[in-house]
Amino acid sequence: MSRKFSRRKFVAGAAAGAALATFKFPSPALAQSAPFKLGLLTVKTGPLAQGGIQMEQGVITYLKEKNYTFAGRKVELVTADTGGNPAGTKTKAQELVEREKVDTIVGPLAAFELLAITDYIAEQKTPMLSLAGAEDMTQRRPNPYFLRPSATSSQAMHPMADFAAKELKLKKIVTISEDFAFGHEQMGGFQQTFEEAGGKIVNKIWPPLVTPDYTPFVAQIGDCDGVCQGFAGSNPLRFLKTYAAAGLKFPVVTGETGGDDALMRSFGDEAIGMYSSCPYTLDFENDSNKRFVAAMQKDYGVDPGFYASGLYVAAQTVAAGLEKTNGKSDDKDAFMKALRSVELKDTPRGPIKYDHLGNVIGNFFIRRIDKVNGKFVNKTVKTYENISQFWTYDEKKFLSAPVYSRNYPPVKS
Repeated sequence: MSRKFSRRKFVAGAAAGAALATFKFPSPALAQSAPFKLGLLTVKTGPLAQGGIQMEQGVITYLKEKNYTFAGRKVELVTADTGGNPAGTKTKAQELVEREKVDTIVGPLAAFELLAITDYIAEQKTPMLSLAGAEDMTQRRPNPYFLRPSATSSQAMHPMADFAAKELKLKKIVTISEDFAFGHEQMGGFQQTFEEAGGKIVNKIWPPLVTPDYTPFVAQIGDCDGVCQGFAGSNPLRFLKTYAAAGLKFPVVTGETGGDDALMRSFGDEAIGMYSSCPYTLDFENDSNKRFVAAMQKDYGVDPGFYASGLYVAAQTVAAGLEKTNGKSDDKDAFMKALRSVELKDTPRGPIKYDHLGNVIGNFFIRRIDKVNGKFVNKTVKTYENISQFWTYDEKKFLSAPVYSRNYPPVKS
């Protein structure tokens, strides 16, 4: 039931539905029986498309599981391709809200896309649940109509840095990630926690998001005993191949996108031994994840990763919020309040809840890539439970500091 914009088709369908509702029900039931319109902002072209496609697969998987019905209301999914850029994201958000009249938006993928539409979403009072990690959306400039069921950019990197320093015993690390908000915030979070645990960041390297050849950047890696990479989409594949071709042997650690489960079928031996930290892992043993993995493999022939699971959980949250309002979504403030109060015990990532700023609190898994029977897999080696966006830090002190950025924290060496 996912589709592209088709206004004529929607109007015809809506008219037929309205006629049927009028025939069967008294007029007070008409609004409540109207379809719940769920808008999806994703990206299907460029280096982030691998994740964007899994986003759509994840939300459709949950909709199929629920027979496209939340709290007694049929759900209509309207998908919009942002093109992976801020201008396209804003245009598509406006189309979803003003033309398609969606009740809620899930997505977009990237932090720079999310930042481009946050003011518009607040003005329109449209509830939005995004995968994007833009920190200040739930920190210094919180949006009251925003909820994040995935993670902030740095939320996975705090436990990764803790593990790298305390259990891998790494002392000197070079960080490398795309030169945009998600990369900056990932590396900032890693750096703060790693340095507080006694480690040292010796260099931070920033390739552009679209980089044809990582060789000049990999050549800058040295004087370290480990590397932290934060690449997203399909870029982790290209980076690791270049890294291995350069003969580098330093252990590599990464966050939720750099070692995504969905990339395992495309990695080679160069990925063996890489550690990642992620709010989702394919090998998590609970009922929800078993259903999710089986459905993704059956319908799409792929293993789900961070992107698919994030949208599955977003859809779970929307369904639970609608249950709290008895299927009503017309009062946007009441619906948003219900969404923020959602606590789920059985999701593919385990139990979750939301803090007072709208960000998720839940499990983060440290995984190591191994080769088992010729197949590359992430094996969970440690689980950090109930991790918030503020890690172990005092919230007020954390928020009094600048948002993580390209130059904050600065390199001290």
